[in-house]
Amino acid sequence: MSWIVRSLWLIPVLPMLAAGVSALLKREQRRLSASLAIGSMGISFVLALSAFAQALAEPARQVVNFGWMQFGNQWVSLGWLLDPLAAVMLVMVTLVGLLIFIYSLGYMAHDDNFTRFFCFLSLFAGAMLGVVIANSLLLLFMCWEVVGLTSYLLIGFWFQRPAAAAAAKKAFVTTRIGDLGLLIGMVWLYAQSGTLLFYDHGAGCLEQSALTTMAAHVTIAGMAVSTAIGLLIFCGAAGKSGQVPLHVWLPDAMEGPTPVSALIHAATMVAAGVYLVARVYPLMTHSALAVVAWVGAITAFFAACIAVAQNDIKRILAYSTVSQLGYMMLGLGVGSVAVGMFHLITHAFFKALLFLGAGSVIHGCSDEQDIRNMGGLRRFMPVTFLTYAAGMLALCGFPLFAGFWSKDEILHAAHGWGLSRGPFYLGAIGALLTAFYMTRQVFYVFFGPRRTTETRSEPVGSHHGPVHAAAEPHESPGVMTGPLVVLALFATLLGFVGTPAWPWFQSFLSGTPNSFDLARFNEPGLIPLMLSSSVLVFAGLLLGWWLYGREPILRGTDPDALQRLQPGIFHALANRLYVDEFFGLTVIALTRFASAFSSWLDRWIWGGAVRLVSFLTVGLGWLDAGVDRYLVNGGFDAGCRDLARGGRLFSSLQSGRVQNYLRVIAAALVVLAVLLLWGRRG
Repeated sequence: MSWIVRSLWLIPVLPMLAAGVSALLKREQRRLSASLAIGSMGISFVLALSAFAQALAEPARQVVNFGWMQFGNQWVSLGWLLDPLAAVMLVMVTLVGLLIFIYSLGYMAHDDNFTRFFCFLSLFAGAMLGVVIANSLLLLFMCWEVVGLTSYLLIGFWFQRPAAAAAAKKAFVTTRIGDLGLLIGMVWLYAQSGTLLFYDHGAGCLEQSALTTMAAHVTIAGMAVSTAIGLLIFCGAAGKSGQVPLHVWLPDAMEGPTPVSALIHAATMVAAGVYLVARVYPLMTHSALAVVAWVGAITAFFAACIAVAQNDIKRILAYSTVSQLGYMMLGLGVGSVAVGMFHLITHAFFKALLFLGAGSVIHGCSDEQDIRNMGGLRRFMPVTFLTYAAGMLALCGFPLFAGFWSKDEILHAAHGWGLSRGPFYLGAIGALLTAFYMTRQVFYVFFGPRRTTETRSEPVGSHHGPVHAAAEPHESPGVMTGPLVVLALFATLLGFVGTPAWPWFQSFLSGTPNSFDLARFNEPGLIPLMLSSSVLVFAGLLLGWWLYGREPILRGTDPDALQRLQPGIFHALANRLYVDEFFGLTVIALTRFASAFSSWLDRWIWGGAVRLVSFLTVGLGWLDAGVDRYLVNGGFDAGCRDLARGGRLFSSLQSGRVQNYLRVIAAALVVLAVLLLWGRRG
């Protein structure tokens, strides 16, 4: 076993140690905190590259397990593993995370809590890296929950803003709902297999013996135990990866600083759910994968519809993330681990690029986030515009960009899915809508005249005092645009590692040989499908140009072009199809009723019973005290008093004076004589 496999634990531990040290630093030690965070992430990236090289040289899975805790004769074991899936994820998380860390130097430069921000950021990245290398579902769950905690801290980083505090709570509570399913599935898996180690030389819960045993058992409903456990684990993945109906937290997560949005929406938290499904893929039966596919397809279409009518630059990208996560789940459900993970990797780079580009726009526009109040920014921010355009084209699936290859592979797998064509059609419509709403956003932000607004009194970001949206826009500093350029290169070129002619990525994950062969494009149905997908993208781009690009948008107060065509539909989409309101009237209202009923039950039934018992106890205590005081103690005290009087009487007879004794004897003799004489007469 190589040194990198034995030392793999250092990759997540280094950022965690940096977070621990930063937590002890003073607020003024900004440079040291940032240096620790970026330095630890840089070293983790180098180690991740070493692990990737090791996986290239030896694709076979390598594990290190150790006993962690003993209960009687039972040992709870943890461990870490290195395989192609983990190696790819390690490189992606550390590279994208490192670029986001560097970008944060510029974006958060004026924030008062700069040190605390990098502390949370390091802990977040370290926890995600722990999820990636875990060879135990228990260890994965520990790191999974730390990811949830740090997401709460980072989304609500500007806690003085009510919207940010509410978004943090919403994210934490919503993901806990999914995590409850994951926890139940984890406990059930341990009960069935006797271990939570994924791989343990044939005895792991994802190895053939355990899978065969679980497949042979059925639940009360007739479902295979492995299917039920797989669906419960998918609940946790759906919560973290924002699948319908647990997607509601993800759009609100953009209330945190933009680097947080990039980290959450691209490389870490939302990727954790997709990665979990990929990691436990051997456990997922055909029935479970069908559920994954349908949920993913519905999510992809549903979120794309809502993104069409949003006006916040980050919220559009947030709904785009929900939609793209749906595509990843769709790929896992209808295809394989390689299909879903290829889109996860490409998406991580171009979505990080888009969020950081949005942050650059916000920074250059004095914290303005409403796209209606922007316009013409390509003249003021050329680097941001060009890199953002690359990310936009990759997200739309424009031919030859990274998203084109990964999205087309998902649609190809969905088209060939034997159970139904429904997910394919939903995914195809979602691709058209993606091109449309991203074109709408780009024309609003970068084209047309510069639109201005009145002064806002409430700051959106970390600045203090009034914010003038009408101030002259400016390009962001090099520390922010540098990462944008690097990410733009990946968004443009990364897809070529997974083309039909050279499916290196898919071969690497599956462990099969790969070679370059243009003849693979002749696979039946592939070229027509690629052409159809491209037509959908061009149709979305053309429709976006027709509505928003033909005539410049002059004023931010003008009605949206789509709003003029379909005001009812636009209003419903702008209000997110009233999903939050629906939850407010159903789940939240039911929860409030249940909590009020529980409060009443606790106060008047259980509390009343407790008070009744306490009253009875006090009454019995009073009765016992009365009996003790007036009967037991009274009788005893009276007897003691009589005994004391008798004692005093007898003690008076024992005075020690002989004269008194003789008087008593004389009196007794007189009494005796009288009694004797009286008796004779009788």
